[in-house]
Amino acid sequence: MNRCIERLYNGIVKENPTLVLMLGMCPTLAVTTSAINGLGMGLTTTVVLALSNVIISALRKVIPDKIRIPAFIVIIASFVTIMQLLLQAYIPSLYTALGIYIPLIVVNCIILGRAESYAYKNPVIPSLFDGIGMGLGFTIALTVIGLLREFIGGCQAFGADLGWFTPVGIFKMAPGAFFVLALLTAIQNYAKIKGAKKGKDVSKIQSGCGSDCTKCRVEGCKDRTAEEA
Repeated sequence: MNRCIERLYNGIVKENPTLVLMLGMCPTLAVTTSAINGLGMGLTTTVVLALSNVIISALRKVIPDKIRIPAFIVIIASFVTIMQLLLQAYIPSLYTALGIYIPLIVVNCIILGRAESYAYKNPVIPSLFDGIGMGLGFTIALTVIGLLREFIGGCQAFGADLGWFTPVGIFKMAPGAFFVLALLTAIQNYAKIKGAKKGKDVSKIQSGCGSDCTKCRVEGCKDRTAEEA
C-alpha cells in the first residue's frame, strides 16, 4: 500500500506531468480557456491513463518488446475511442469544447511515457495507482491554469460571473496560457530555491525521479548508490 500511495504522491506533486516534467503541453495550453474544460480534459486523460496502464501491465509478459509501442498505441486508442463516444453521448458541450484534443490523447506523451517507463515494467496495482496519480496531477494542473485564465480573463469561476473587476482579455487568448503556465512554473522554482536554501533535498524536483533505484541508470545518483550498497 505504501508503494501505491507513493505513486499517487509522485504523480500529483513530485512528478507532476505539467508543472514539473513539462509534458503534454499541447492540451495544457489549448483547452484551458476555462476551469471546466481543464477539469474535463484532465479527468478524461486520467481514465485513459489508468485503464491503459492496467491493461499494459497485465499484458507486459505477452507483448513482444519489438512491437510494444504499436501495442501501447492500440490499447490507448481503444480507451480514447470509448471515452470520446461517452462524452459525445452524455456531455456533448464538453465534447464540443475539447474538440480535436480528445482523439489526440492517443499520442499524449504522458500516457505513452508512463506505459513505457512504468506500466510495462511493473505489476498491475502499482501501475493503476501510477496512472491515477499522474492523471490527477495533470487534472489539477489543467484545472488551476483554466481557473486562473477564466478568472483574470473573464472575471468568472467555473462559469459563474463574479463581476469584481474589469477582466484582462488576453488571458482568455492563446498568450494567456503561456503567461499562467510561466507564473506557476516560476512559483514552483521559487519554492525549490527556498527549500534548497533551508537545506532540504530538492534534487528530485523537476527530475522525474521516482526513486525506483532498481531501474535507475543515472550515474552518481545518491539513492541508487545507497540502494546498491
